[in-house]
Amino acid sequence: MARADLLTTAGLWKALSGGKGLFLLGGPCVIESEKHPHLVARRLKDITSRLGLPFVFKASYDKANRSSLGSYRGPGVARGLQILAEVRARHHVPILTDVHETHQVARAAEVADVLQIPAFLCRQTDLVVEAARTGKIVNIKKGQFMAPWDMKGVLEKAASTGNRKVMVTERGTSFGYNNLVVDPRSFPAMRAFGFPVVFDVTHSVQRPGGLGDRSGGDAHFIDTLAPAGVAAGADGLFMEVHENPARALSDGPNAYRLGRFKALLARLLRVHEAAR
Repeated sequence: MARADLLTTAGLWKALSGGKGLFLLGGPCVIESEKHPHLVARRLKDITSRLGLPFVFKASYDKANRSSLGSYRGPGVARGLQILAEVRARHHVPILTDVHETHQVARAAEVADVLQIPAFLCRQTDLVVEAARTGKIVNIKKGQFMAPWDMKGVLEKAASTGNRKVMVTERGTSFGYNNLVVDPRSFPAMRAFGFPVVFDVTHSVQRPGGLGDRSGGDAHFIDTLAPAGVAAGADGLFMEVHENPARALSDGPNAYRLGRFKALLARLLRVHEAAR
C-alpha cells in the first residue's frame, strides 16, 4: 500500500485490519519537546518503510495518569496537538494519541487518525462512545483489571455508534502489587470478537508505581514477550520507543531503545510469517 494511502481513514483502516501482516503503533510515551517527536517519527518511518510495515506514530499530549503530581505530563492539549499536526504534515505519517475526557475528543480528532482510550478508562462509556462517534479509528486498551473476554462489552459500546473501525490492545494484567503479566490466551480470546488485536509489549513489562513516585519496568523482557505475542496471534504491535530510555521523561524503564528497534522488528516479521 502506498504511504499516502495511510493518511486517509479508509486506507489506514485497510492496512491495519486486513490481516495480511504486522503493523506498528510506535513512538515516545509523551511529547517531550518541539523537536523530539520529529526525531523519533523520522527514524521509525525509515525503519518501517524499509521493512514494509504500516506505521502509525504515537505520542501523548498529556499523561493524565502519572504516579505523582510532580511527574512530567506533556505540553497539554493545545500545543501538543499542534506539534502532532506538524509531525503528520512533515513526515507524512498517521497519528495516534490518547484522549482522557469527552471534551478532548473532537479537538483531538481534528489531528489524530487514531484515537486511543487509555487502559484505566476503558470502561468509561461516554468516552468510548464519543471517540467512536468521530468516525476515526479507535484503539481501546484492555484495562489491567479486565479479563480479555470482558472486553467484548467495551467493543460493543464503540460499535454501537455504527463505527466498527475499532482495535483492542493487550497491555498486561495486574498480578499482585507493582507487577503485570500477559496471558497468551488473551490474543485468541479477543480476536474472536472480530476486531484487530494489538500487543502493547512495552507497557506489559511496566511495573506500575514500582519506583515509588513513578513506574518502573523490565525492558529487557521485551525481546522475549514481543515474539511470543506475535506467535500467539497479535495483529499489530504498540511500542514505546526512545533513543535514550534512561533520559525519557515518561516510561523510560519500559521503553525500547531506538537503535536496536530495526533488528527486533525484522525478527518479529519472521515470527509472524512462520506463525501464519
